[in-house]
Amino acid sequence: MVTNAKFAERFREFASSWQGPFALTVVDDGSTSDEDKLGAIGDLALAIGQEGLDEDLLVAAGDSIFGEGRLDDFAGLGLAKGAPVTAVVDVGDLEAIKRYSAITTDDEGRITAFEEKPDQPETTLAGIALYFYPRSVLPLISRYVAEGNNPDQPGRLVEWMYERTPFYAWQVPGRWYDIGSPETLEQADREFSQS
Repeated sequence: MVTNAKFAERFREFASSWQGPFALTVVDDGSTSDEDKLGAIGDLALAIGQEGLDEDLLVAAGDSIFGEGRLDDFAGLGLAKGAPVTAVVDVGDLEAIKRYSAITTDDEGRITAFEEKPDQPETTLAGIALYFYPRSVLPLISRYVAEGNNPDQPGRLVEWMYERTPFYAWQVPGRWYDIGSPETLEQADREFSQS
């Protein structure tokens, strides 16, 4: 788990009592404001380097909630293809997709077009911040950052990477909520509380 300096100690306290199905390590990116933050991709590169990660990775942003199912099929697709995968949701509205990334795929689910926060979207298939990165592509993440590309907005990495290596999309089953605002968090809380 990567966090800023402000919340690192709180997450370390949580991690010390964590008894979940996997080990939990907290990485403090050292940032204290928007001006010195590394960005989502910068944080990913930091975690890979600092923790010496050299294995397949499942990367999930903290602003999504999934209503049904598990992520086994998501990771399974990445393992079967030996390629990176992003989760996608059909938001059903060209205006709504302007807040996300617009994705087009071929019949096999391979990304053929990707645009982060498009002005004139032509698809309603949105990429969300849930990714599978096989070990083989981890050097591309470091390269992306080293080349001075935008270290924030994790979809920017997908936009850059899909032209360099096959990259696939996986449709999220059931409900998905972007809980990046108080309003959407309240909406998700209401709906999940009822089910």
